[in-house]
Amino acid sequence: MIKNNPNSLAISIVIIFGVALFFIGTDGFQAYTVETARVNKLMEENPVFPEVTLEDSKERVYPFKEFEGKYVMLTFIYTACTDVCPELELNMAQVYNNIPEQYIGEDIVFLSISFDPERDDPATLEKYRSYFNSDGEIWRMARIEDQSELDDLLDEFGVIVIPDKNGNFQHNSAFYLVDPNGILVEVMDYTEIEGATEKIISILETELEE
Repeated sequence: MIKNNPNSLAISIVIIFGVALFFIGTDGFQAYTVETARVNKLMEENPVFPEVTLEDSKERVYPFKEFEGKYVMLTFIYTACTDVCPELELNMAQVYNNIPEQYIGEDIVFLSISFDPERDDPATLEKYRSYFNSDGEIWRMARIEDQSELDDLLDEFGVIVIPDKNGNFQHNSAFYLVDPNGILVEVMDYTEIEGATEKIISILETELEE
């Protein structure tokens, strides 16, 4: 006869409890990282781009509604960044170049928003855009001077920006796609250039078929 081992029972309970916690903490095993959990949450909520006033590298001032009726491919940057941001914008440029010409400017535009508006004035943004062959029209670079508006946008889109003592920021990075109604519909890995391109083209093709 095999006797029940109290230690085995205790271990089993701990394992079951741990699995249950992991299930809850990862959205049913879907979110294995904080970033994945963030993206999943955004895709569930599909936030609307809030009312903000943009000032771009050409010193034009306008609301985000300027792009109403078109998809907007977004990145969040600051020009003093020396690591992630340049890679993010170089990858953005590749996606831009990979989108069929008939969609560019007609159905989709590109927008890079600085979360460092004090330093990233129009002249700084104008110089910065030239590094990535942004034309300043179909792909614009802009800032939001009103800090409360900027904070609201970053919060709605789950963009984490943490300043340090040296004037730099710790931040997450991604490609964001907003639909013609201003609704966030995709958050994409900025390192997956081909995947992001294919997803955008698929969305645009579907839109035209409708």
